[in-house]
Amino acid sequence: MAKVKLIWDFRGPAAKRTAEHHCIHLNEFIALESIESESITTEEFSEMHVCALLIINEDDVPFMREKLKPHRGQLVK
Repeated sequence: MAKVKLIWDFRGPAAKRTAEHHCIHLNEFIALESIESESITTEEFSEMHVCALLIINEDDVPFMREKLKPHRGQLVK
């Protein structure tokens, strides 16, 4: 099954703390909704731009897009 990386971008001086905190809520949400995830992490592009990342099965994407409104997504190869 194909995997998709959902991405939330955070910018500004508090970007890293905000992205890390967002990952806590992502963990809580997927546990509550019984959604399988491969990875929940952050990626730092600069001290002013950090992303929270969630890798899930492609079948779960419509539900997650509706509920959590990710900024963008990418197929995982």
